This record gives sequence, C-alpha cells and structure tokens, in this order.
Amino acid sequence: MNLSAVVTRPGSFAVRAFFPRAIGLAVGFICVAAVLLDRQTPGWVWGLLVGFCFIWPSLALSLSQRARSATISERRFVLFDSLMGGFWVATMGFNVLPSAMLVSMMAMNNTATGGARFVLQGLLAQLIGAGLSVLVLGFEFSPYTSQLQMYACLPMLVVHPLTIGMVLYRLASQLGENKRALRSLSRTDSLTGLFNRGYWNELLQLEFSHCQATRGVASLALIDLDNFKLVNDRHGHVIGDELLRQVGQCIRRNLRAEDMPGRYGGDEFCVVLPGARAQDAWEVLERLRTEIAALDFPLAPKLSASLSIGIAECDPRMSDVLAWVHAADSALYDAKRLGRNRISLAQPLQRDDAAVALATD
Repeated sequence: MNLSAVVTRPGSFAVRAFFPRAIGLAVGFICVAAVLLDRQTPGWVWGLLVGFCFIWPSLALSLSQRARSATISERRFVLFDSLMGGFWVATMGFNVLPSAMLVSMMAMNNTATGGARFVLQGLLAQLIGAGLSVLVLGFEFSPYTSQLQMYACLPMLVVHPLTIGMVLYRLASQLGENKRALRSLSRTDSLTGLFNRGYWNELLQLEFSHCQATRGVASLALIDLDNFKLVNDRHGHVIGDELLRQVGQCIRRNLRAEDMPGRYGGDEFCVVLPGARAQDAWEVLERLRTEIAALDFPLAPKLSASLSIGIAECDPRMSDVLAWVHAADSALYDAKRLGRNRISLAQPLQRDDAAVALATD
C-alpha cells in the first residue's frame, strides 16, 4: 500500500469546509430574512446579508485554498462566521427563536472545529459582532417570534444538523480508513508487499505457542534467493529490486490463504504454513521454486533466478520458537550445500536433541 493513500489531498480540507458553510448560510438566510422583513431594515443591511450568505462561502474557499495552512485559515473563518452570527442576532432585535437557532448552530460549528475551548472563542466573537450591530444600528429588544418566523427556522433546524452530521461521519470513516492503512504500512514490507520481519516474528511466535498448546501441526520455511549479491553487482540495484518484487508476488500467488509469508532479510524470505506437515509444505513451495526458476526479465534477458528452501515441521519437544527457526535454518544450509535451487527438509528432532533442547528451557 502506498503512503499517499493515507495523506490528505491538498485543498481537500477547504473543500470539506465549504459545503457545510454554504448550506448552513443558505438556510440561515431564510431564518434571518423572515425577521428583517418585519423591521425597517436599510438596503445595505440586506446587501450585507446576501453577500455573507451567498458570496462569503465561495470567497472563504478561495482564500483557504491559497493559504499556507488551510486549518488555521478555516479556524479564523469560523470565528468570522461567529462574529457575523452575533451581528445578525442583534440586528434581529434578539428575536428569541431565530437568535437561539443561530447561537446553537454556531456553537455546533465551533465545537466541530476546535472543541469546547473554541466554543468560548466563538462566543466572544459573537459578543463582538452583536456590539458592532448595536453600535451601527442601535439597540432594540424585540424577543417576540411570529408564526412565519417559526416556519422560517425549520430549514435550519433540519438541514444544518444533518449536514454537520454527514461531514463528521465522513471524517470518522476517513479516519478509520487511515488508521487501517497506517496499521497495514507498519506491518508490511514496502518493496515485496509481504509482512515485515517484526510483525512476522509475532505471527511465528503465536503459531508456535498454538502448536505447543494444542499439539497442532505447522511448518516453517526459510527461503534464500540464490546469488542475489551477484545480481546486484552485474545488473544493478534497480533490477535487484524488481527481482525481489517479483519473488514477493510469486510467494503470495503460490501460497495458501492461511499461510503467512514475510521478508526475513535482504534476500531472505520466510513462511509459516499452519496445519501443514513438512511434506505438504514441500509440495506448496516446490510450485513456488518452479515458478521462480521460469521467470523472465525483459530488462535483463540473461538473468535467471532460483530459490534454496529449508523446511522444518514444528515439534512439540522444541523448547522455544528459536529451536524451530534453527531447524529450518539448518535445512536451508543443507539446500545450499547440496548445490542450491532445491528444497531441503529438516531432520526430525532426535531424542538426544530433544533432551538438549528441553534442558535449555
């Protein structure tokens, strides 16, 4: 998985903030306009209301996309929204229901933007906005809400919380996807797509413990890419990386669904095969060895690849997981000693060997 999959695209934060603002201000316009219609409202106030509700969202989007930090600029814009919200509350003469709607919706926006502390900053901005309205238009207290004004509040009451909820749901879903992607990246070798050694070691220990506790069956295979250093020396590291990548793909393609492959080192791979006797593991890995031997490399026509593989079956007499790894490693050594490009099975643990292994426990 590519790291870019978990990185937010440039400008996406600004776009994500645009739609709740545009929808919220559009339904807010209905709420405020219904009150201003009953008042002697100057033309410039109507112009300000139209500009704020229908032009400001696009302007905020443009400014945020050009800003060095969309997050910082968006927090400032939300505070400006709060300031203007306070302005409209005072301009409406503190009409009870529309004012309560505006204050509660702004509190919702502020909470979603920066938590409880940011709500306090938003309240301060609202007080400043209300003060500006009183300074410019004078103070008037008209708390009565008509039936028409109640109906005008319904779109905001229904649409705005739904919009905020959808945005938060999408954020939560994206966060979950990012966590899963990061978890996968922390467990996976980026070149081969197999488990990295640290995570694979955990799986190996779990399988060994399971076998010891249940007297179950499992096999461990250590795989060495023959003469890989010569490949790098003769063909370069780009071809070497491509070879490792193809080997990783072949391993995933030839193993069973329950098998657990990993990259053990630079040119070494490892596989845990749960429920497989050594002979069963041999049949699985022989298919892999045959496919690797038949690989073609268009960028290096003379290049050929082969695998040496050592297989060890888990034995309940083994003292710990290192004894299992040692058995597979010894089998791998035998495969190399006998000429490479072959599979070697570890010898069953003899009684004397078992006594030594248990004595070290």
